[in-house]
This record gives sequence, structure tokens and C-alpha cells, in this order.
Amino acid sequence: MERYSRNRIYISEEEQEKIRQTRILLAGAGIGSIIAECALRFGFENITIVDGDKIEESNLNRQNYVKADIGKYKAEALCKRLLKINPNAEIKSFNTFINKENVENIISGHHIAVNALDFKDDTPFVFDHICSEKMIPVLHPYNFGWAGFLTIVRPKGYQLSEISPEPNGFELKVAEYVSRYGTFWNMPTSWLEKVIEEYRAEAGILPPPQLSVASWIVAGHCVNAMFNLVTGREVKFFPKFYFSSLMCKNNSL
Repeated sequence: MERYSRNRIYISEEEQEKIRQTRILLAGAGIGSIIAECALRFGFENITIVDGDKIEESNLNRQNYVKADIGKYKAEALCKRLLKINPNAEIKSFNTFINKENVENIISGHHIAVNALDFKDDTPFVFDHICSEKMIPVLHPYNFGWAGFLTIVRPKGYQLSEISPEPNGFELKVAEYVSRYGTFWNMPTSWLEKVIEEYRAEAGILPPPQLSVASWIVAGHCVNAMFNLVTGREVKFFPKFYFSSLMCKNNSL
């Protein structure tokens, strides 16, 4: 197919067809909006997007939307964008929040899931648990500003709740998990430690700071991981993870 002719050598025709037939579930269209486009351009043509949020101006520094999208549902706007790229793709969107009542029905029928849900309650943990029961691997992407973080939950394997069973402030706990890991292995991330410290010191409850840099880094890792999963190649599963940044230990912010 001409659309994927430049994928040659990297991806065989047989692999390209496997990718096309793989059903991807994007639970959350924030960072998921970048992952979705990267996945579609790679050849994943069967994507379900679920998110009840509407686009705000503060999303535009890192998410795959434009000014004219402000006020629209993320899932619907993203679906329209993807179909402009590939009108023949099977893109479904649902303008709804995933909760404990609808999560099982939403998950059913997919091969790979991306858990980009907000940790407002334990729904992300429930999401992972049901995916595990259905033998669906779950990708967890995180935006750490200058770094992209990805961990993959293996079906019947270790669950992310082992970092902390408490969902409140979970994104910060993941950042601390990465920082501790780096310190333990003598690979300190001083810049990330400084971000953690300053975020903790901010007055009030604010969303974590995030940059476009990390959104694109982790989107690439997610699609690479999807490809590896579909084709039987090796991936790191939680508690292992992928963490990519050009910031060195001596870089300061």
C-alpha cells in the first residue's frame, strides 16, 4: 500500500497487516491524542478513543488540538482529526468518562490498551485489573516535561497499584518512583528531583507541569511498544520501564 511504502524494511508486509488489524483502546485523549496520531500514521487503523473531557486552552501546549477545538469534546475532535489523515481507518470515539459501571464493556474486544486516565479515584486501577483478566497488556505513558516515561502492565503480572494503592497524587508518586530508581542505580535525575520538590511546594492543588517534549517522546515509545507486542518482540514490563530524556544529571533548571 502506497500509504505505508516508506515503512518498508522496518516493517514487513505481514507485520503491517497485523498492525492494521490490531484494535487499540485509548482511555484518555490528553497525552493519548499524541499517541493516537503516531499510531495511526504507523499503521494502526483500528482505534477507540474514550474521554469525557472538553478541550481547554491550557491543553494546547502539549496535546494534539488547535485553538478552534477549544470547548469541544477531546474524543470527538481527535476522531475527526485522525479521519482527515486516514478516512478509511476505523476510528471510534465516545464522549464519556470511563467509570466502574462502563469500564468492562469499553475494554472488551481490544488487543492493547493505553491507560491515560486521570487518577481522580481508583478507576485506573480497576481498568488495569479488568484488562489483566482479559489478557490485554496496558501501556501507561507519563509526561515528565523533559522526559517521556512508559511502563507496561503485563496481563496477570505486577500491577501499578504496587507503587501505591492510593490514587490521589499518583502521578507524583510515579515520578518519585523513577527518581528513587535512578538514585539506587547511580543514575541520578537531579532535574526531576528539583521538579518534584518545587511541585510539592506549590500552593493549592494544581495539575502537574508538563511540556510538549515529553508527549512526543512517550508517544513514539508507546507505538514502538505496540509494534513489539503485536509482532512478539521483547518489551519491558512493570516494574521495569522506559525513561527517555536528553537532560543529563548535571543539567539544572
